[in-house]
Amino acid sequence: MRAIWKGAVSFGLVSIAVRLYSATEEKDIRFHQVHRTDGGRIRYKRVCSVDGEEVSYDDIAKGYDIGGGEMVVLGDDDFADLPLTTSHAIEVLEFVPAEQVDPILYAKAYYLEPESTAAKPYVLLRDALTGVDRVAIVKVALRQREQLATLRVRDGVLVLNTMLWPDEVRSAAFDFLDEDFSARPQELAMAESLIDSMAADFEPDAYTDNYREALQEVIDAKIEGREVVAPAEEEGVPAPAVDLMAALRASVDRARAARGEHAGPPAEPTPITSAKSARTAAAKTPPAKKAAKAAPAKKAAGGKATESAGEDKQAAKKAAAKAGTPAKKTTAKKAAGKTRRSA
Repeated sequence: MRAIWKGAVSFGLVSIAVRLYSATEEKDIRFHQVHRTDGGRIRYKRVCSVDGEEVSYDDIAKGYDIGGGEMVVLGDDDFADLPLTTSHAIEVLEFVPAEQVDPILYAKAYYLEPESTAAKPYVLLRDALTGVDRVAIVKVALRQREQLATLRVRDGVLVLNTMLWPDEVRSAAFDFLDEDFSARPQELAMAESLIDSMAADFEPDAYTDNYREALQEVIDAKIEGREVVAPAEEEGVPAPAVDLMAALRASVDRARAARGEHAGPPAEPTPITSAKSARTAAAKTPPAKKAAKAAPAKKAAGGKATESAGEDKQAAKKAAAKAGTPAKKTTAKKAAGKTRRSA
């Protein structure tokens, strides 16, 4: 890493020489604007809107628009005379509990490394901050701008977090805040149950930038000349819940199932789910009753038909038997008569 600033931490009468390093870096994939047909880079010229001539960096100043087409021009000398008393120092103003600093105020983080001659007082401040569980509120001038910041300890190193000024934070003035919305106790309990079922320890390494990874694969495919395969589509955003309790209950069950846990006992039905159940039961009852009544009737009809068929068969057999007996006797008599005549 390359130091972007050198100065000293002013801690009472103690001065700690330090070097400042950016603690974070963005991993966005950056592109250049190019000509689609030949890939040539697109260049932008700094052209004056008055005379149309290209302007070099040395001739560029800063202008403040005061309206009405008028501009106040400020040069390097104007900025040099500004009272930046903390231009080469990180001035500790006070020490406050860490939980009192709203995270919305944090802007960018920097590591502080001590110079070789300032290692001992650096470690002293680091250990003292760790022991009292507080952060130092400081002022520092970076890139010609005075900024509010905090000093805290991370992994044995002092970290400077620049902060926004209070008037740089917008107020959350939304219409729904003026309306009377309140959650029912059952809904609140189910929401808390959902939070509990999804509770875990935060592990940043468990999360990845899926979009950046997919974009990098597309770029690699272009480089290698292979076919580009579109990544699998993720699940769409679920539709707004009509029954809040039902949605919460389903969310809790899904979260528990994802963890291999058994779903809990069914919760008390809500007015919406009760009404839906009643309408469903009313709609399904008549056909069910008809089917239930029709089933015994069919069974009875089937049984009678079987019995009558059996009786018909028995009657037919008896009739055939009666009809066959005389025929047999007549045939026997005729055969006996022929025998006597021949004798």
